[in-house]
Amino acid sequence: MGQVFDKRFLEGMDWWLLLSLLLIMALGFVNLCSASSAAGYPFQWKQFQWYVVGLILMFCAMAFDYRKLAAYWVHIYVLTILMLLLVMFIGKSVSGSQRWISLGVINLQPSEFAKLLMVIVIGSFFAQEDKDQYGLMDLWKPLLLVLLPVILIVKQPDLGTGLLVLGIFASLVYYARLKWSSFIVILGLALAAFPLVWKFMKPYQRRRVEIFLNPESDPFGAGWHVLQSKIAVGSGQVIGKGFMKGTQAQLNFLPEVHTDFAFSIWSEEWGFIGAIILLGIYFFFLIRCLHIAQNAKDRFGSFLAFGITAMIFWQMLINVCMVLGLMPVVGIPLPLVSYGGSSVLTTLLGVGLIMNVRLRRSLFQRKEAGQPRLGYRDVNGRITG
Repeated sequence: MGQVFDKRFLEGMDWWLLLSLLLIMALGFVNLCSASSAAGYPFQWKQFQWYVVGLILMFCAMAFDYRKLAAYWVHIYVLTILMLLLVMFIGKSVSGSQRWISLGVINLQPSEFAKLLMVIVIGSFFAQEDKDQYGLMDLWKPLLLVLLPVILIVKQPDLGTGLLVLGIFASLVYYARLKWSSFIVILGLALAAFPLVWKFMKPYQRRRVEIFLNPESDPFGAGWHVLQSKIAVGSGQVIGKGFMKGTQAQLNFLPEVHTDFAFSIWSEEWGFIGAIILLGIYFFFLIRCLHIAQNAKDRFGSFLAFGITAMIFWQMLINVCMVLGLMPVVGIPLPLVSYGGSSVLTTLLGVGLIMNVRLRRSLFQRKEAGQPRLGYRDVNGRITG
C-alpha cells in the first residue's frame, strides 16, 4: 500500500474526476438541507456521515490491485446470492418491501451492493472470454449469472433495481461488441416477452405503468407524485424560486423530496439553470469515467470502469426521467444526491475502483528508457503495463 500512496499516486490521480465527484456531493448536501427543512428531519447530517464513510471506502478501494477481483469472481458471485437470500429470510420490511438488513443503528440494502458486485462478475467473464464480437450463443452463461440475482431482487419486490441490473448487463454486452444480428433478435424477444412480463407484474407495478401513461386519470391518488413533481420542476422556470423557497416541497405537496424526488426540489429552487449545472457536472464526471475505461491497460479494468460508469449513468437517467414523467416511478435514487446510505457507499466504492483503474495505469506504465519495467499479468496471462 505504501507504493500506492506516493508521488506516483498524486500524478496518477484524475483530479478533475475527484473535483466533479465532490461537487455533486456538495450540491447533494445543499439540496438535502432544503429537503430536511420540508420533511422536518435532519437527513443532510446523516447523509454527511455516509459521505465520510463512503470516501474512506473509496480510498481503500484505490489501494490494492483491482485485477485480483477477477480471480475471485466466483466468490463474489456467491456472496451476492447469499446476501440477497439473507434478505428473504431476515430482511426488514418497510412499506410492503423486504429490501433491508438491519444492523442495529443502520439498515443496509444488499441489492444496492449487488449492482456493483455484478459489474465485477460480468466484467470478469468478458475479460476472460476475449472475442472480437459476441453472438447469442456466447451470452447464455453471463445471462444465467445475471438472471438469478435479478429474480431475487424482483422478489423483494424491487423491480426498478432488477431492471437496472439488466440495464448494466446490456451496457456491458454492448461494450463487448454484440453482433447486429444478435441485437435484432434480442430486441425482438424483449418486445415479444412484454405481455408475459405484464402478466407476472404485481397490481401496483401495473398501476405505475398506467399512471405513467396517463397520470391525470388519478390526480389525487396514484398520479399525485408525478403531477406534483412536474409542477415543481416547471414552477422553477429559469432561475428558480430560491433556496428553501420551493412551495411544492416546503408546503409538503411533493412527497419523498429527500429520496426519489430530490431532483424535483432542486429544479424548483434553482430553476432550469440550476438543473443544467447539476446535469452538466454529472455528464462531465461520466465522461471522465469513460475516458478511464477506454484507456485502461487491461481488458478487465476497461470492463470494470465502463460497467460502473453505466451503473451511475442509468441511475441518473432513470431518476431524472422519472421525476419529469418520462418514465414510471420505480424508486431509483439520484446518485449521491438522493438520501440513502447503501446507495452512497455503493457509488463511492465504484468510483474508487474506477480511480484504481486510472491509478494503476500510471503506476504500472513503462518507465523511462534504462529503467526496469513495472508490469503484471492480466487475467489472460499477458504481461501488460
